[in-house]
Amino acid sequence: MTAATSRIGPDAAAWSSDEFVRRLRNVLERRYHHLHPFNRRMHAGELSSDELQLWVANRFYYQVNIPIKDALILANCPEPEVRRAWIQRIIDHDGRPGEEGGIEAWLRLGHAMGVGREDLLAQRRLLPGVRFAVDGYVSFCRSKPWLEAVAASLTELFAPLIVQERLAAMLSHYRWVDPDGLQYFKNRLSQAPRDAEHALALVTERLRTREQQERAVAALEFKCDVLWCLLDAVERGPLPGSDR
Repeated sequence: MTAATSRIGPDAAAWSSDEFVRRLRNVLERRYHHLHPFNRRMHAGELSSDELQLWVANRFYYQVNIPIKDALILANCPEPEVRRAWIQRIIDHDGRPGEEGGIEAWLRLGHAMGVGREDLLAQRRLLPGVRFAVDGYVSFCRSKPWLEAVAASLTELFAPLIVQERLAAMLSHYRWVDPDGLQYFKNRLSQAPRDAEHALALVTERLRTREQQERAVAALEFKCDVLWCLLDAVERGPLPGSDR
């Protein structure tokens, strides 16, 4: 999985800010993983407990890599003002003394769904396809210009939509899931819009040439592919004979 290179000539005119944002949003409208059959089944209440447990166990690998990719963006970013704001994302997931972060909240979500803390931390149910997709995203954030990695994070523009659907589905369709374990989703309802607004401002203010804008759109397409591939792997499930 690699983001596409620029497909336009060097003299192409830059998009206006409104047109740039429209194209970014169009990527999400067409390719965000709320459209994936697995998520649609989840939100309709059609998953078995085994399927939901496999999802929460594998999505955990994505969760623990979020602060790592954010640290890589920080490492590549030369602007102190941006770093001071971006570091909040790491705190949101790693937490700090006396304050639970998103990773801990996801561990409680796993427990609420019947997946033990040690199983999650040991990655005992991690599927190869999920590892490949998530590692690809981390590698992208390590090797690409920091603003392209910021553009890839703009899937958060649609995150409140899918979190609202997921939270409602858990409460209405999966009543065997302990509602005390759903705090992660509640936290993201406020965190994701804040993060998306900041990232969108960075991208639209700093990427002013058509080539830069095209690369940002390609980065967001890549991130959508990462999330889609993750669900593809979970939907297929473990390989026959696997102990995962």
